[in-house]
Amino acid sequence: MNPLKKLFKQTAIYGLATVLPRVLNVLLLPLYTGVLETTSYGRISVIFSWIAIFNVFLAYGMETAFFRFYNKADDKEKVVSTSLISILATTILFIVIALLFQNSMASAANFDVRFVRYAIAIIALDAFVIIPFAWLRANERPMKYAIIKIVNVVINLGLNVFFLLMLPSIAEDNSTGFLSAIYIPDYEISYIFISNLVASAITLALMLPLYLKSNYNFDISLWKQMFKYAWPVLVAGIAFTINEVFDKILLERLLPEDVADSETGMYAACYKLGMFMTLFATAFRMGIEPFFFSHAGTENPQRAYAQITNYFVVLGSIILLAVIVYADLLKVMFIPNSDYWDAMKVTPLILLGGFFLGIYHNLSVWYKITDKTRYGAFISVIGAIITIGINFALIPALGYMASAIATVLAYGSMMVLSYYIGKSHYPIPYNFRKILFYLGVSILFSALSFYVFNRNMIVGTLFLGLFLALVYKMENEMLRKVFLKK
Repeated sequence: MNPLKKLFKQTAIYGLATVLPRVLNVLLLPLYTGVLETTSYGRISVIFSWIAIFNVFLAYGMETAFFRFYNKADDKEKVVSTSLISILATTILFIVIALLFQNSMASAANFDVRFVRYAIAIIALDAFVIIPFAWLRANERPMKYAIIKIVNVVINLGLNVFFLLMLPSIAEDNSTGFLSAIYIPDYEISYIFISNLVASAITLALMLPLYLKSNYNFDISLWKQMFKYAWPVLVAGIAFTINEVFDKILLERLLPEDVADSETGMYAACYKLGMFMTLFATAFRMGIEPFFFSHAGTENPQRAYAQITNYFVVLGSIILLAVIVYADLLKVMFIPNSDYWDAMKVTPLILLGGFFLGIYHNLSVWYKITDKTRYGAFISVIGAIITIGINFALIPALGYMASAIATVLAYGSMMVLSYYIGKSHYPIPYNFRKILFYLGVSILFSALSFYVFNRNMIVGTLFLGLFLALVYKMENEMLRKVFLKK
C-alpha cells in the first residue's frame, strides 16, 4: 500500500480514538454550560487543568521513549516490561505522596478535599494505561486502540448525562426509590469527577492483559537510556501543558476575586470551540508519529515529511476558516447559555494558536528522528515563558483576551523556532511558498469574516467556497495520487 495512503488510513482510526476524549469535552460543553453557572464551570476547568499538568508529570516522556526504543530493539519484551515497571513504580509513589498531602494541596488550591481525592485517582488510573496504549500503537493495532477509547468515552458521557440530567428528574418524580436515595443536591461537580473516575477504571481493566503477560524484567541500563531520551520530552510536555491549560489557573488567580471564576468559566467554554482545530491536529499527530519513526530509515524520508506537512496545512486552513465562518452557529449548538457568549471573541485566536501548534508538531520531526529531544524541550520552554509572561503582564488589563493573545504568540513562536533550528540539523524540503499562501489566505478570509463583516455567514460562506476552489485547483492532482492510487 502507498505509505501515504496507509498513513491517512491509520490517522483516521487513531484520530477517531484519540480525539474522542476531546470530542467528549465538546459534547459535554452544552450539558455543563446548561447545568452549571459560569462560576462552577470555571472551578471545574481549573481542577481539570491541574489534572492535565500532573498527567504529564506521571508520563515523564516514557510514551515517546517507548516508541523510539521499541521500534529499534531486538528484545521488544524487555522494553515493554521495563517501561511498565517504571510507570507502575512512579505512579504508586505519586499516590502515596499525594494522599499524605491531600489536605495541604486542597488548602493551597482552594479546593474541597474530596475533589483532590477524585483527581488523584483519575491521574493514577490514566498513568497506568500509558504504556499499554503505546504498545497498541507501536504494534499497529488501531482498531483495538479505538474500541477501548470509544468505550471510555461512551461510559464517561453516559454517566455524565445520567448524573446531571436523568438522576435529578428521577429523584424529583420518585422521592422514595433507590435512585432518589443516591441523589445528592448540589453535587454536580462531584458527579462529573465520578463519571471520569469510573470510565478510567474500566479502561484500565480492559488494558490489564499486557500487565498480566509481562515477565517484569527490569533492565536498569535500558531504563537509563530511555529516561535520558524521555526527560527532554517531559520538559516539553510540561511546557506544552502550561501553554494549553495554565491560562485558566492564572485567570482565576490574577482576576479580581468577585469575577475570577465567572470570567474563567466563560473563557474556558469559548476556548472549547477551538477544540475543532485541536481535534484535527491531535488526530493527525497520532497517525504521523509512528510513521515518522518507522520511515526514518527509508530512502529520502524528508520528501514524505514535507508532503505530510503540506497536507496538514491545507486541511488545517480549511478547518480554521470553516469554524470561524460558522462560529455563531456553533456557539448556539455547543454553548446554549448566553451568559458565556461574551468570551466568543477569543475563539479565532484560540483556533489560530491551535493551528500553529499543529504545524509545530509536523515540523518537530527533526529532533525526534535525530534523538535531539533537548531542542524540543528548549522550544517548548520558550513557549511556556511567553505564555506565563503575557498572562501575568496583561490579564489585569485585558482579562481573558490576554490569555488568547498569549496562546497565538506562544505557539507561533514555537513553530518558527522549530523550523529555523531544524534547518541546520535535519533539512526537510518544505514548500513554504505554498504553505504560507494557504496560511495567509485562510487567516485573511477568517479575519474579514469575523471582524470586518461581523460574522455574516453568507459572506463567510462565499469566502470558504472561494478558498476550497483554490485548494482544489492547486492540490487536485496530488490528492488523487494519495487517495486513489492502488
